[in-house]
Amino acid sequence: MSELKYSRDHEWLHMEPDGTATIGITDYAQKELGDVVYVELPEVGREVRQGEEAAVVESVKAASEVRMPVAGTVVAVNTALAEHPETVNVDPSGDGWFLKLKPSSPDQITGLMSEAEYQAYVAGIK
Repeated sequence: MSELKYSRDHEWLHMEPDGTATIGITDYAQKELGDVVYVELPEVGREVRQGEEAAVVESVKAASEVRMPVAGTVVAVNTALAEHPETVNVDPSGDGWFLKLKPSSPDQITGLMSEAEYQAYVAGIK
């Protein structure tokens, strides 16, 4: 499995062998949100730009936008989150993924942070 890449908006991205990118929110983000109670996902086929809001996650504390770390076309969404949004809290970088997209500008991935860079970024927030 290749390493995860991270955005400054606290999303993670994992490139799959088939060329799609799986996207979710980080453990830091889910902890900041608290108990997730609802997730709104985009339509399959939607084209998104880098930095654009493509999903919404609501918790007992707040609602937050999920911004796309790269541009592309949504090819799948995690429909299990409709019935079990708490999965985002339990396994944010696994079963709590939000969507898969086909990147339209793969070079944008190189601009994302490595895990070490992201951890340093988060440490600077606290």
